[in-house]
Amino acid sequence: MNSTEPCPECNGRLDDAGEETYCLDCGLVIGEDRVDRGPEWRNFEDGPDRKRTGAPLTRSRHDRGLSTEIGRSTRLTGRKRRLFARLRRQHNRTRISSRAERNRVYGFTEVRRMVGALGLPDSIRDRACVLFESAQNEDLLRGRSLEGFAAAAVYAVCRTDALSRTLAEIGAVAKATRDELTAAYDALNRELGLPTGPIDPEEYLARFANQLELPNGIERRARALVEKSHELGLTNGRNPSGVAAACLYTAATERDHALTQQSAADVAGVTPVTLRTTYYDLRE
Repeated sequence: MNSTEPCPECNGRLDDAGEETYCLDCGLVIGEDRVDRGPEWRNFEDGPDRKRTGAPLTRSRHDRGLSTEIGRSTRLTGRKRRLFARLRRQHNRTRISSRAERNRVYGFTEVRRMVGALGLPDSIRDRACVLFESAQNEDLLRGRSLEGFAAAAVYAVCRTDALSRTLAEIGAVAKATRDELTAAYDALNRELGLPTGPIDPEEYLARFANQLELPNGIERRARALVEKSHELGLTNGRNPSGVAAACLYTAATERDHALTQQSAADVAGVTPVTLRTTYYDLRE
């Protein structure tokens, strides 16, 4: 590619196609650029598209995923292996500089573990870690359970995203007790002002119907029963998962589908007595 500027020596044409910019007439070298602007790797048609980029930034890591790790190699033996073991141990120690950062690492690890066990998306994981960090910045963790706040963060984000999970489901995979989880959630809701409202029983219908292997017709009828329950005020002050299970059981009974009260109550995490209370009101 020829440059539009003339040669300062003879006003000839300049060529900057290579590493140097020189005159085509007199050969004067004007400048040089040894930086290779092309791709770093050779990319073959049937090979992977390799790029010099690391893992993407993530809020689920205390350092946003920017820190490095010293890997393990089976080729090292003897003195070299012991040397790299000491370097790896020292490197892991220097990654965490304070007790607050250590608590954040432990909390984020708990959040990732619970999100993976519940099969939730990565967006829930990242937002739960942000909420846990916000609670730590507001000094809400002092004297309270880290496991409880990790579980409460996952539960709160699920509620705000209309991806409701019951306390029993969260408690089944959490290391915290039910009391620690509820106390941490109350602190988050009170101090941080979470945008959480009453849970709509309709949010549970698709998941409960899938676990009970109910046909689509029964699920549609259950949604109509939930809307009728809202109109009659049957959802006020009642467990939303119990209302959803009662609507599914009522719809299955109307269609003569084999579904027991015990199986519907077990899926919702309530007792059959709770289910029957809403079921009798719907029948009336």
